Amino acid sequence: MSGSRVVAFGHHQPERVLTNADLEKMVDTNDEWILQRTGIATRRIAAPTETVADMASEAGAKALAASGLAPSDIGQVIVATCSAIDRSPSTAAQVAARLEIPSAVVFDLNNACAGFCTALATADHTIRAGAARHALVIGAEKMSDLVDWTDRSSCILLGDGAGAAVVSASPDALIGPATWGSDPTRANAVRLVDEWQPRFAQEGQSVFRWATSELPSIAVEACERAGIAVTDLAAVVTHQANLRIIEALTRKLGLSPGTVIGRDVVESGNTSAASVPLALSKMAERGELPSGQPVLLFAFGGGLSWAGQVITAP
Repeated sequence: MSGSRVVAFGHHQPERVLTNADLEKMVDTNDEWILQRTGIATRRIAAPTETVADMASEAGAKALAASGLAPSDIGQVIVATCSAIDRSPSTAAQVAARLEIPSAVVFDLNNACAGFCTALATADHTIRAGAARHALVIGAEKMSDLVDWTDRSSCILLGDGAGAAVVSASPDALIGPATWGSDPTRANAVRLVDEWQPRFAQEGQSVFRWATSELPSIAVEACERAGIAVTDLAAVVTHQANLRIIEALTRKLGLSPGTVIGRDVVESGNTSAASVPLALSKMAERGELPSGQPVLLFAFGGGLSWAGQVITAP
């Protein structure tokens, strides 16, 4: 096998829906203000007892079932998260135990919002190297644990959830080369602050300018490395940070008419490392990802980091 491919998706979201009307009762804000600045209408909030591992396991179980593989086939489990509080056993180890995956290499990966695309590239590299034939890659976050509910600028943004993908060895390289990197000189632009009770904080305008001015060319590079033109893309799924960022970034790419753009941020909010796989899985479930066609995944955020690749839709 000379490459790898995504064979199945799965996702999970908590039951509780937090609307903009609900937030109006909590902080000085309103639905019109939130929609104008972020595009977010609702977000899902996990129950106090629902953990990152719970959500990751649910999403992973659905992806594994959809793949048709047995738990014993999985040789690697990676969970991308910046909100899990468990250090050891890792969230990935907990997922493996719950799904009865017997002997895979398991680890968590923290690259904030770019985490899932980073983890997907890591799984691709592992499979290409012959160290595993099948991997389970999950992005899972409980961002509500990190929200300052008195901060009207940030509490409107974040939500909880998980998305997963099963990656398998393939005679063809159906996951393109990763385009990834960071600008550590601006690492504080998106961060978790306070050692014992972390809280999400960001410099919103700086992040908006960075994402819309500097990232489009990097997204184009991911397409070039995959050997395709931007106009060949059937779909684009970026990090679901903010609808204004998504629309500005994708507009600058020069996509073909009819290219499907992931806009799950409207109903799920910003779920950090979970946002790309969550949006992907829901789009696949709705039949919005044409099988066999190229899809650009591109994520960015804390670090400031980015990661992306072109995959072929299963």
